[in-house]
Amino acid sequence: MSAVIVAARRTPIATAGRALAAYSAADLGAAALQAVCRDLTALVPRPPAEIVLGNCMGPGGNVARVAALQAGLPWETGALTIDRQCASGLSAIELAARLVADDHWPVLAGGTESASTAPWRCWPPADGAGPVRYERAPFAPPPLDVDMGLAADLLAEDAGVSRERQDAYAARSHALAVAAAASGEYAAELVPLPELLADDRPRAGLSPDKLGRFGPIFRPNGTVTVGNSCPISDGAAVVAVVPETSGLPGLRVLAAASAGVDPTRPGLGIVPAVRVALGRAGLTLDDVDVIEFNEAFAGQVLGCCDALALDPERVCRSGGALALGHPWGASGAVLVTRLFTQLVRQGRGRVGLAAIAAGGGQGTALVVEVVG
Repeated sequence: MSAVIVAARRTPIATAGRALAAYSAADLGAAALQAVCRDLTALVPRPPAEIVLGNCMGPGGNVARVAALQAGLPWETGALTIDRQCASGLSAIELAARLVADDHWPVLAGGTESASTAPWRCWPPADGAGPVRYERAPFAPPPLDVDMGLAADLLAEDAGVSRERQDAYAARSHALAVAAAASGEYAAELVPLPELLADDRPRAGLSPDKLGRFGPIFRPNGTVTVGNSCPISDGAAVVAVVPETSGLPGLRVLAAASAGVDPTRPGLGIVPAVRVALGRAGLTLDDVDVIEFNEAFAGQVLGCCDALALDPERVCRSGGALALGHPWGASGAVLVTRLFTQLVRQGRGRVGLAAIAAGGGQGTALVVEVVG
């Protein structure tokens, strides 16, 4: 694609309704955009040419445009909002890599999500009870529009992923995130906000035994619990993409891919997307140094790892969404920000892979390598 990611920042991630509850999707997006623009001033003497942000649940209108204007970017800068559900932020970065050209850069891309301020899906709200559930896939026998939690529970059962494995993986995610925060690993990528300086979700001392006390939440005999699921979250992440001809160091985008799967098992979308993206890059999993999968549910991640014959210990080695949270439209961009920190800021290797599943039965993957 001849595009390079040269800067990457994210806001802290907060559980919905807590520290960032007063921030709109545009507020969060603007904070991340401003931080990346500050980083860019030391690299290139030109304003952004385009803004591309992913978002799932924001208000009507163009959230990317509102966030760009709110960030103080020139009104001449174009802005586009895209929705591929949970894969929106990663798809925005893929699109940015295709948009950059010698006369059209830098492009800022990522995602933003404020579950706390997401609008009603209809008006007036039904019985005052909350937003009306919307469909991710056509609903017809057999039902294709299965709720994400139930779908993850069924996926874990299909894949033979035990409750014990799920709880152990979730405990690992928290332990790794706590350690990463304590070591200062997250500091360079974070955009502190007045109400929240760091991610509010990771918990120290959260053992598999403690997680084992939680009961199933999606079906009576299920294995998915509140402890081995990600929380609904608020947050934003943005990267800067430039053409390789700029000569700037960063992460070269080698390949990207999106693929569809059975809508009743959307969490498996990671599997075909990873296979296609790696194939396009001419690589295998053995060639990848850092792997970031979105941890929507422990059973879902483990099921995907098993299908890919991938050791789960290689995934999210500094913690993932089970600990940090899952701000839907931003999560794919959070994965790339994590790759940027580990590969560029810390020099942990050369090749990185980010992948995420999306409601409706899709997955998106991005392969990058260090350049410069």
